Amino acid sequence: MSEASHPQHESRSDGSHYQPSLIVVLAILVLFVGATFVTLRSSKLPSPGPTTTTTVPSSTSTTSGTSKVVPKSRVRVQVANGTHTTGLARTYTQQLMTYGWDTLPEVNGPTVTKTEIYYNPGYLWAAKQLATEIKVSTSAAQPLNGLSPVTGASSDDVIIILGPDVAIKG
Repeated sequence: MSEASHPQHESRSDGSHYQPSLIVVLAILVLFVGATFVTLRSSKLPSPGPTTTTTVPSSTSTTSGTSKVVPKSRVRVQVANGTHTTGLARTYTQQLMTYGWDTLPEVNGPTVTKTEIYYNPGYLWAAKQLATEIKVSTSAAQPLNGLSPVTGASSDDVIIILGPDVAIKG
C-alpha cells in the first residue's frame, strides 16, 4: 500500500529533491577555498630533505651573495637592432633561443657604432656568456646602473643592442 499511496514518486524521473541549506553550501565553499589556498601555498615552500644541485657553468650560475642557481633558460634577454640591417635582431633572438636563453620579442634600439650589452645586478656571467655566443668581446658587457638604453627593457636581465660589428657576421 505504501507504493499505491505515493504514486507520484514512481512517475517522476527528475531525480532527488534534496536542497542543502545555505549554511551547508557556504561551509563546503569555505572548505574548498581553504584547501586550495593551503595546496597552492605549500607548493611554493621548499621540500624537506636533502637536495642535490649541479651547476653547469655554461648554462647556470649563482647570483653573488646567495646560493640561488639561475639557469640561462630563466634569464630574460632583450635583443635590439641598433643598425639599419633589417631582421638582425630577429636572427640573433632566434639563435639565442636555440641556445636555451629566455629571449623576448626583438625590438629596434638606438643606433650604435658597436654592439653593447647591458646587465642587471647578478647577471654579469650571463652578459659575458651572451657576448661569447654572439661573437663579440666580453668587454661589451656593462652594468645597466639605472640606464634605459631600450624603451621598456630596463627590468630585463640582459639587454643586447646589436651594432654593425655583428651585422657583418650575422
